[in-house]
Amino acid sequence: MVNAGVGYSVSNNPKVAAAEATQRAMRQAGLHHAAGALCFATTAHGAAFTSVMRTVAVEARTRDVAGCSSAGVIAAEHEIESGPAVAVIVFGGTSLSAKRIFVPSLRGRPREVAAELAAAVRPALGPNNLLCLFADTYNMEPDALLSALVRELPGVPVVGGGASEDGSIGETFQFCGDTVSSNAVSGMLLTGDFELNVAATQACTPLGATHLVTAVRDNILVELDGRRAFDVFAEAAGPLAQDLPRAAAFIFLGIPLEPGAERMARGSYLVRNIVGASAEHGVLAVAHRPRIGDRVGFVLRNGERAREDLKDTLEELKERTEAAPPVFGLYFDCVSRGAGLYNIPDHDSAYIARYLGHLPVAGFFTGFEVGPLGAHPGMLQYSGVLALVSEKRA
Repeated sequence: MVNAGVGYSVSNNPKVAAAEATQRAMRQAGLHHAAGALCFATTAHGAAFTSVMRTVAVEARTRDVAGCSSAGVIAAEHEIESGPAVAVIVFGGTSLSAKRIFVPSLRGRPREVAAELAAAVRPALGPNNLLCLFADTYNMEPDALLSALVRELPGVPVVGGGASEDGSIGETFQFCGDTVSSNAVSGMLLTGDFELNVAATQACTPLGATHLVTAVRDNILVELDGRRAFDVFAEAAGPLAQDLPRAAAFIFLGIPLEPGAERMARGSYLVRNIVGASAEHGVLAVAHRPRIGDRVGFVLRNGERAREDLKDTLEELKERTEAAPPVFGLYFDCVSRGAGLYNIPDHDSAYIARYLGHLPVAGFFTGFEVGPLGAHPGMLQYSGVLALVSEKRA
């Protein structure tokens, strides 16, 4: 049996908020003590993160507590995107175990961190596993770390995201037990006799076909299809190209997962930021290292497109879990989504409940997302990653 419950609180008092959120989660789960708990707390409680985590551990009666700071939290079909908030999800039962994980000194050593994470995880791996990771967005090299982690832990599903903040302090925090630190990665390994379904939904839609990279310098696109890269970008961007800061908030680089693909189909491409553009020099700086001969395209962040993709993703998950309904879920949603994208609150949570029922779901608004990237876990952006845990079918 798998038990889970979720709770949240918007109390200004961090200790009260942690106690209220955890007590609500424990009541919903029907647990006397939890196998583990995840906690996400907004920047408003930053001065008391340690107290928050200690309170969660006491109320959940477990040492295996992990989580991170966030710009907003997701819990109980609510998305709280500003002000003080704490979200807690607890889990336990006879079919599930939990182990907290923490690796400090993240900056500049992605492969070493991956090896240390794997060393902590391997002894606790079970018949079924889910590794949840919460990393410092400002100091992690996600592509390098996750690639190394896939090699270290082949076949282990990984979800999570980059810790976030509200922009007031320029620093994120990772929680493990009563340790609170930046420049680190924390996490939780869930193991046991359960079924897992993970899917990602994107907020972007392709703008036409892909283009051949014909000249590049490091992360600077010089030519696409033999033309100045900026000119190709400007054609895709249309009027937005006249306002480059605004264009960078809506238009991104799309990278097909299948090398040489001339089109980017749903779920078959990466999204990376355009970090600079020069009409004078005709170049684009991107958060990626393309090579000559690669194909790349441009994608547009769009609320209507995001809604349709979310509905398609949830429909697929509903079909996949029909024989084994989920007991709980974890949702990691990009900070660029939420009310700022849809102009209404609680959007994704409402759709999750509509398609999957009123199950306990918790998570936070991320600096980047970790989820399925083709056949392996990888770094996503402008996406929402939903992991669903069901009891094992007899």
